[in-house]
Amino acid sequence: MANKPIALGDLPALVGTEIGVSSWIAVAQERITQFADATDDHQFIHVDQARAEQSPFGGTIAHGFLSLSLLSAFFEDAVGTIEGGQFAMNYGFNSVRMLSPVRSGKHIRGRFVLKDMVERKPGQWQLAMDVTVEIENEEKPALIAEWLVIVFS
Repeated sequence: MANKPIALGDLPALVGTEIGVSSWIAVAQERITQFADATDDHQFIHVDQARAEQSPFGGTIAHGFLSLSLLSAFFEDAVGTIEGGQFAMNYGFNSVRMLSPVRSGKHIRGRFVLKDMVERKPGQWQLAMDVTVEIENEEKPALIAEWLVIVFS
């Protein structure tokens, strides 16, 4: 579902609009377990199917930080490289709220709305994006965030 790349010079006119929606990706148990290994977060709700079935979730769920960590991949799929920018760098978040668990085997995607664009100094543009990570066939999203990215031109 990747959109055409957006030119840096076109971004100011896009403030307040949706600039991209990524393809769905599967959050398989293997990915969850690999994330648990990478972060040393082996809480049973992520990696122990038998125990997790007894939890309110009815099975294993992805780490909230796993869903959050996929934003860069979602953005690359949804928007691609910003033309006229040499590279972009994660600058952080103004807010993050993890609203709904992502059950193992579900599919998620990222939806990006350009909220603001500010020139920090010549050649450095700060983008603020409202991001929603949606769970396929569920009303409530996995998370919402205001994500900050700096584009270097």
